[in-house]
Amino acid sequence: MRVYADALDGKLYHYRDKSGLECDTVIHLRNGRYGLIEIKLGGDRLIKEGCENLKKLARKIDTTRMNKPSFRMVLTGVGAYAYQKEDGTCVVPLNCLKP
Repeated sequence: MRVYADALDGKLYHYRDKSGLECDTVIHLRNGRYGLIEIKLGGDRLIKEGCENLKKLARKIDTTRMNKPSFRMVLTGVGAYAYQKEDGTCVVPLNCLKP
């Protein structure tokens, strides 16, 4: 992930708040845009958990003070193709990120 962040002149962060809500990776670009990424091994249950976690975090963001996330993504260890769920969350297998 760091290679992609560097190519976009961005930084990677981990997020965890006092209630225990966390996001594995936040990619933040210099222009203020950012995306939320959960990393899961795969499987429908884990992907669903990742999607729900990202939606919960996105709802907590005060969009009067900062932009809403440009994307939400669950990065998985397995799968043949990437797709977008009805809620807008992208599900992307790791092998789809290869150069």
